Amino acid sequence: MILEALAEFLTLGELGGVIVNGLAKSALYVMIASGLTLIFGLMGVLNFAHGSLTMVGAYLGGLLMVVTVTGGTAPITRLGLFFIAIVVVFALLTVLGGAIETTIIRPLYDRPPIYQILLTFGLTLVIEEIVRIVLGIYDLQPLSDWQAALATKPQFLREPVALGPVSAGWLSLFQILLGTITVVSIWAFLTKTRYGLYIRAGSEDTEMASALGIDVRQVFTVVFALGIGLAGAAGTLLMWDPTWGASVPLAAETLLPAFIVVIVGGLGTFRGTVVAALVVGMADAVTTWWFQNVIEFTGLPELVLFLVLVVTLIVRPQGLFGVEEVGGH
Repeated sequence: MILEALAEFLTLGELGGVIVNGLAKSALYVMIASGLTLIFGLMGVLNFAHGSLTMVGAYLGGLLMVVTVTGGTAPITRLGLFFIAIVVVFALLTVLGGAIETTIIRPLYDRPPIYQILLTFGLTLVIEEIVRIVLGIYDLQPLSDWQAALATKPQFLREPVALGPVSAGWLSLFQILLGTITVVSIWAFLTKTRYGLYIRAGSEDTEMASALGIDVRQVFTVVFALGIGLAGAAGTLLMWDPTWGASVPLAAETLLPAFIVVIVGGLGTFRGTVVAALVVGMADAVTTWWFQNVIEFTGLPELVLFLVLVVTLIVRPQGLFGVEEVGGH
């Protein structure tokens, strides 16, 4: 049976489908984790509220789509409104992230890391409870996906597309496109702009950057704000994915893979996050195929992700591209 399944898995159609699915998962993981790695790479802050803010982005994006999309809205118009929603959510969460950094994160920079961990974990509980209260006011179920938001997705994104012998979903290709845009945009920002130079200088040597006249505190605020904005943008995309969807549990569902990707890649390195997202996404796709077609146990793909994490920590504790020390104040 195993040999027959392996022969089927290695056929061009099945293997190609798994690769496309893996790239789509990788795109989602890199979008979820990129903000987290930017924040830690410069500031050394492990933001446990990252998943909750991704969940807030999913609900905000869903709200914008539900308000603006009607039953007669054309598919191309829905797509345009979605991109507008991503921009709006990114802007709103960026402002919120800047406010969080200046009011509650900044006073803890000179304290041990445990203070930041406890603070961001407490912030997660507060955000989730606020979302539950708001959903209760509007009679929405917090534990199940928001169906009204899912219904705003264009019909063509629900359909498969044939790429030669490979069958893939339009939504998967759309996710790969957005993930690629995210990676290229962050890379260009970090390497091709003056502010990106400030960020890289601050992450390498905060004291020297300050001595050269760089306002490191302002850089911290901008990076934290952008990291939260990226989390919100990722949440907006997840709102359309039936595997994820806008719900309160989305906070924990996104935080765990985000930390796995960041740790496997190496804390604070964006290149490592991209490579780790590819590794984790492909491992997820491959194990999902096997555990759906050969071994009927749906919880094993998640277990494999943690095994990837454990093996990485044993073989290379600093991660694939990690360094001994990153971030600082």
